[in-house]
Amino acid sequence: MLNNPPGAPNPLPTDGRPVMTVSELNREVKQLLEGSVPLLWVGGEISNFAAPSSGHWYFTLKDARAQVRCAMFRGRNRNVRFQPGNGREVLARARVSLYEGRGEFQLIIEHLEEAGFGALMRQLEELKAKLQAEGLFELSRKKPLPYLPATIGIITSPTGAAVRDMIQVLGRRYPAAKVELIPVAVQGQGAAQQIANAIALAGRLQRHDLLIVGRGGGSLEDLWAFNEESVARALAACPIPTISAVGHETDNTIADLVADVRAPTPSAAAEIASANAAALREEIEGARGQLVRAMALQLRHLRQHVQLVSNRIRHPREQLQNRAQRLDHLEMRLHTAVTNRAQVNTQRLVQLERALARVHPRHHLKQAFLQLAQHNLQLNKSIKVLLQHKQEQALHSAQLLNSVSPLAVLERGYAIVRDEQQRVIRRASDTQSGQKIHAKLAEGNISAIIE
Repeated sequence: MLNNPPGAPNPLPTDGRPVMTVSELNREVKQLLEGSVPLLWVGGEISNFAAPSSGHWYFTLKDARAQVRCAMFRGRNRNVRFQPGNGREVLARARVSLYEGRGEFQLIIEHLEEAGFGALMRQLEELKAKLQAEGLFELSRKKPLPYLPATIGIITSPTGAAVRDMIQVLGRRYPAAKVELIPVAVQGQGAAQQIANAIALAGRLQRHDLLIVGRGGGSLEDLWAFNEESVARALAACPIPTISAVGHETDNTIADLVADVRAPTPSAAAEIASANAAALREEIEGARGQLVRAMALQLRHLRQHVQLVSNRIRHPREQLQNRAQRLDHLEMRLHTAVTNRAQVNTQRLVQLERALARVHPRHHLKQAFLQLAQHNLQLNKSIKVLLQHKQEQALHSAQLLNSVSPLAVLERGYAIVRDEQQRVIRRASDTQSGQKIHAKLAEGNISAIIE
C-alpha cells in the first residue's frame, strides 16, 4: 500500500483502492526475479563497456536481435583473466535482477570468460608461458632418440588412420623392431588423462626404447587433449625418448614443444623412429668393403714395417760396445763436472770467510765498550750536577719553611692559647673569669685559670 515517507508531498487520493509506489513495485519485481530465476549462463557480444573509478564494470550484452544491461562488481571482476572490451564475445554466469532506481532489467555477472576459439587460444598461450618459464621447452633437457630401437611403443587411438599409417611405415622400413600399441582416447572427455597415464605407465615399465604419442589431424578442439598440462608434464617426466606426432604439419600443440622430437605427421614420426632396412643393408655392405680395404692396407703397412725393422737390427756385440763407449764418455763428463764444481765451491768458501772476518762480532763489541765508557762518564757527571742542584733546592726550601713556621714564632717568646675545646683564643674578650686555658710554648705546655 501507498506509504508516504516523512517530508514527502501528500499522496494523491486513492478512493480506498490499493496503490503501490514505484519503489515498492520495483522492489517486488526485483525480489520476484531474483527468487524465481536461478544462476544461468548467457553468451553474447559486449557493447557500451564502462569501467568507472569505483572499480565496477557496466556494459550491454547483445546478440543480433536483443540486448540486456549488465553489471559486474569489483569483488567479482578481479578474477577475470582477460580485459573485456566492446565487440568481444563472452560467456557470462549471471543472476537476473532489476535496477530499482531506473526500473531497468539487468544481469548481475558473477563470472566472465571469453567465448569459443578465443578462450581456448588464451588458455593455450597461458599454459605455454607457464611451462616455458619452468624450462619444459628447453633443448638441453631433450633426450636423443635411439638409432636402432628394439621396441617402439605407440600411444594413440586403436581405430584411427594414424595408427595404421605408423604401423605400415614401421613394417616397411624397419621390420626388425617390435611395435606395441598402447590404446587411448585422443579426444573428448578424459582423453588427456588417459594419454598422461599411458605415458607414465610406459615410463615405469621401461619396456620400450622409444615412444610415439600422437593422432591424426583435426580442429583445435579435437587436438585439445594434447594441449593439456597433464600430458605435458607426463612427457617431461618420461625417462624414455618421445616423439610427438599430432595432426598435420601446420598443427602445433604443447605436446610437440615438450616431447624430445616433434614430427609433422604420424607417418613422419614412424620414419624418424625407424631406420630404413634397405639403406641399412647398403650401409653395412659399404662398411664391409671399407673394412676389407682398410685391413688389406694395414697388412701391407705392417709388412713394410717388419722389413724396415729387420734391416735396422744389429749384432748384440756392437750394441754392447756402443753402450760401453757411451758409459765411458758419461763418466769423464761426470768427473769434470765434479772437479769444476769443487773448485767453484772452494773459491766461494774463501770469499765467505773474508766477508765473515770483516763483520766479526769482536769489532762491534770493542766499539760498543768504548761507547759504554763514554756514556758512563757522562752519566756520573750528570748525576753529580743533579744532586748538587737538588741539595741547593732543599736548603733553600728549608730556610723558607723555617721562616714561616709557627715554631719559630714560639722561639721568640710567643705562645698559642686554646680553650677546653682546643679552640685558639685570639682576643681577651673571648674569655671569662674562672675559665681554664692551655698555652703551648716553644718548649712544653702550661695550663692556667683566668682571674
